[in-house]
Amino acid sequence: MIMHMKKTSIYIFLIFAAAAVVTVTSGCRNKELEAFNNLEKDRFQVKIGKAQVKDIEDNLILVGTIKALDEATLYPRISGKLLKNLLTEGASVKKDQAVALVERDEVGTVFEPAPVPSTIDGVVGHIYQDIGSNVTPQTPIALVVNQGQIRVAVDVPERYVSKVFRNQSAHIKVDAFPDKLFSGKVYRVSPVIDTKSRSADMEIFVDNTKGLLQSGMFAEVRLIVGAKAGAVAVPAEAVLRDEKGSNYIFVPANNTAVRRDVKTGIGNADDIQITAGLNAGEDVIIFGLYGLKDGSKIKGTE
Repeated sequence: MIMHMKKTSIYIFLIFAAAAVVTVTSGCRNKELEAFNNLEKDRFQVKIGKAQVKDIEDNLILVGTIKALDEATLYPRISGKLLKNLLTEGASVKKDQAVALVERDEVGTVFEPAPVPSTIDGVVGHIYQDIGSNVTPQTPIALVVNQGQIRVAVDVPERYVSKVFRNQSAHIKVDAFPDKLFSGKVYRVSPVIDTKSRSADMEIFVDNTKGLLQSGMFAEVRLIVGAKAGAVAVPAEAVLRDEKGSNYIFVPANNTAVRRDVKTGIGNADDIQITAGLNAGEDVIIFGLYGLKDGSKIKGTE
């Protein structure tokens, strides 16, 4: 009997303890739910910057291929066998200097090996034939390039031809040096449009005295089609456009986003000029614009 009463007491104690745990847990959950419900779900996290005064360039971005300003493929003057390659790839060569020797292939007659001379100053870019190869005057022996100055060959789509002109400034970017821009100038624009590609040939001259650019590289070309010094500018992503084609930005005011219509000038992938509607030094929302509306609550960081 006594044992039964003890067991009963233990059961009752466990039931009350469990109830207490449930009550405490439920109370904690209720407080968490209450705190969650008190959060402002419509408050946007945004980043705030300032309108700055800077020089802006309007760029036309195209793609092209780098070529040495002077390139020459060398051929033998006679048929025969390649006796020797006198230079290796990357070796410097002067005009009229022999890069290879060809042995005339005629039975019963002895000839001096015939040289294959370079037609320009430069470096040997490529050796095409191995020793002992049969060659003719149509067989390429070597490629010599002068890469002290390079050109970038670009196809300009027809709709942009009116923006391109001789001596126009350009920036060149290559994958091998992603953080470096090389300066160049347009020195040739074809006066005709190719009927198949609907584009015009253009070449840009770039100084390459440091030898960083190599023939065959793919290049991004940024043609400067407009420039403005001392412009009031904001990041390009800060400027939005509505369905009527009007440009606008959001500025912070009393923890809310306020729409402001602006007029824009030149711009590029990084910055856009503001010609009216915003002054230098004013705050502007530059990130977190998705879903933002006039009057939306915001929490901003700089």
